[in-house]
Amino acid sequence: MSKFTTLMTATLALVMAGSGAVAQSAYPEKPVEFVVPWPPGDLEDVLTRMIAEDFQKTYDVPAAVVNRPGGGGGPFPGAVQVATAPADGYTIGSFIIAIPVVGPQIGIPELNPDPFVPLGNFLTYPFVIATSGNAPYDDMAGLAKHAQDNDVVLGHFGAPLVPTQVTLALAKEMGFSYASDAAFDALDCNTLASGDVDVINTTLQLILPCLDSVKVLASIGSQRIPLTPNVPTVAELEPGLNVALWNGLFVHKDTPQDVRDKIIAVARETVMSDRAQALAAETGASVYWQNADEVVGQIQSDIETLDHIGKVLGN
Repeated sequence: MSKFTTLMTATLALVMAGSGAVAQSAYPEKPVEFVVPWPPGDLEDVLTRMIAEDFQKTYDVPAAVVNRPGGGGGPFPGAVQVATAPADGYTIGSFIIAIPVVGPQIGIPELNPDPFVPLGNFLTYPFVIATSGNAPYDDMAGLAKHAQDNDVVLGHFGAPLVPTQVTLALAKEMGFSYASDAAFDALDCNTLASGDVDVINTTLQLILPCLDSVKVLASIGSQRIPLTPNVPTVAELEPGLNVALWNGLFVHKDTPQDVRDKIIAVARETVMSDRAQALAAETGASVYWQNADEVVGQIQSDIETLDHIGKVLGN
């Protein structure tokens, strides 16, 4: 081989190596969307907006939250949007537990088999079962007794969702059932004040403005909420219903690892920042970073718990 050929070959190899480095570092080079499958205002929305803001600052590309509520049908239309988008990291889902745990089981083709991989969980909701301040009962035992002779209507975010299933299973374990139930996109102070329902399961943040005038009957999860320390958890009342309500970032499973890593780097730093931790203190939420491998294990554990809940409900 001539010296000229050898030189050209080496030069071409360097150029190709350089091109590969550029290709790997190109992401992100256009606007990025974080899909929140709920209306604006709740904790996952607020924290995802923080992540999007920091993503934009870090990588100097537009990054925005797109709210895609399901019209009383839960978060699944938003999940489908992420599932059917290109697997390039430009459409990121900010998802609750129900999407990977329940989504593949309810007959939505785009979600079965599960098309997502977790990047990490960052939030455990302070989720509660609550009623109006003038209700003739003060706790779940009182509600169970009242429901024996009175119709009680439950408001929830969607029948297949985990908090709804937990709430219905707790009622059955305590010997009563709700006369009827209805799904809402938002469950807040106005929902109870209007009299549309008697009991709601919702995030504590949505009823913080009227916390002094409602009764929180139980919180869903294994740990009591700091803002309602005297309220028992569902797990205390019925240990077999112990499931935490978390939110995390997910992308399509075909998304390249280097792209995932760039999203993770920003999100992890954001949720551990002072402003995110201050929000946790204000709302009673747990804000943290749980890595992808641990999330996979969490999902499997939650699937097993939901199987038990399904048996309780006779599903």
